[in-house]
Amino acid sequence: MEVKTQRFRRASAQALADDSLQSAMGRAIGHFDQARQAAIEELTPELWERYRQRGQEIKSHTIENLDYYLGLLAWRVEGNGGTVHFATDTREATDIVLDLARTRGVKSVVKSKSMLSEEMDLNSALESQDIEPVETDLGEYIIQLAGETPFHIIAPAMHKSKEEVSELFFDKLRTPRLTEIEEMAAAARQALRQKFLDADMGVTGVNFAVAETGTIVIVTNEGNGRMCTSLPRIHVALMGMEKVVPALEDMAVMLRLLPRAATGQRITSYVTFVSGPRRRSDEDGPDEFHLVIMDNNRSKLLADPELREALNCIRCGACLNTCPVYQKVGGHAYGYVYPGPIGAVITPVMVGLPKAKDLPFASSLCGACREVCPIKINIPRMLLKLRGDLAEGGRGQRKVSWWERALVRAWAITVRSERSLAWTRGIASLLQRPFVSGGRMRRIPFPPFSRWTRNRDFPGLAPRSFHQQWEKELKDRPSPTPPPSVRKRE
Repeated sequence: MEVKTQRFRRASAQALADDSLQSAMGRAIGHFDQARQAAIEELTPELWERYRQRGQEIKSHTIENLDYYLGLLAWRVEGNGGTVHFATDTREATDIVLDLARTRGVKSVVKSKSMLSEEMDLNSALESQDIEPVETDLGEYIIQLAGETPFHIIAPAMHKSKEEVSELFFDKLRTPRLTEIEEMAAAARQALRQKFLDADMGVTGVNFAVAETGTIVIVTNEGNGRMCTSLPRIHVALMGMEKVVPALEDMAVMLRLLPRAATGQRITSYVTFVSGPRRRSDEDGPDEFHLVIMDNNRSKLLADPELREALNCIRCGACLNTCPVYQKVGGHAYGYVYPGPIGAVITPVMVGLPKAKDLPFASSLCGACREVCPIKINIPRMLLKLRGDLAEGGRGQRKVSWWERALVRAWAITVRSERSLAWTRGIASLLQRPFVSGGRMRRIPFPPFSRWTRNRDFPGLAPRSFHQQWEKELKDRPSPTPPPSVRKRE
């Protein structure tokens, strides 16, 4: 996938200026967050916290022993009749899929939702070999028709209005200009039905992989995942190496956490368990099952004790829905597969910190992402760690500009004494007067404040300093009357 993380600032400014995008995001994200809260409120706070704590323990234990559980998973999958492929990066993973397709005469591929295939840019690779890839998740299908990348982890077409989708279907599928969402879903279903029947290969993602049984678990709401795993003669599952959990009983916890945090559901409409190719007693299923387990710099996260926790992520998207930065700039501004707070942590490690140096700063550090994370991942702490790495300097890292250095030196001189601070404050109070209205500065024309006030207001200095207010309070306060016992002794 093309990495556009270096364009974050420009892309963010464009998103902020796009009124239709702001309106679409306000509607969709608000719905997800409300649904999540309602689903959690069905449980007692103590029970939800118990699930979160247990989920954190499961993931942390697995990541600490990842080599063992990946080995066990591979052994069990092969024991079930499947084949396991390990890939160090996206190129190796893509080559594995292309080799399987070429050697088996594959002409068409139906795909269930997979963020890993976005990392690989698998659709472009298949098309380059004259193999037709078809996204079957409705959101992903819309995005594919539009020639775009996903906007959100769980809602890839969140930014599209129904009018835009109607025009897209009119242009690409030759449908009438539809007005109802149900009609558009029916049109997509009709277009995809034959694609499922004709496909030689099904490609899916993996929400969880159970090491104990060699089972992959896929959660969907449209049933397309089950169609992709049962109809084509070859099933290829793409998995990040962190998706493994130790035992089948752990799924009881994960399947309570993921749907509630992601879509506000008690359980998704479909939960598919796949344990290898079709057996003789099975009515349907693939003749071949292949599991591709990819690293792609996840081992760098694993090797860093301060960032390892990011591998606990179960890709629910709750941190995106609650992040004030993501709510304004959206997913495309981040320039890579994983947007939002968790993307601001893992993307710099995957693509290189120099290429994604702006992403760790794409956060207000309000802590909302940590509060809603079902696995209790401390995202703000990791963002601060990445900011520290950038501030330390070094090759390819963030360089401090001359005006930033001058500003810090001036600030150090200013706060060195009470007198210099008071003098500077007095000058600043005079200079701000032309720009202050109602206690706020709406627009400051000179940098660095001009960049701040381009999209938000800047608080004006108070008429009096805290020290001055405190002195006046003490001066105006009447002397306390001593209690009767004290007055009698006097």
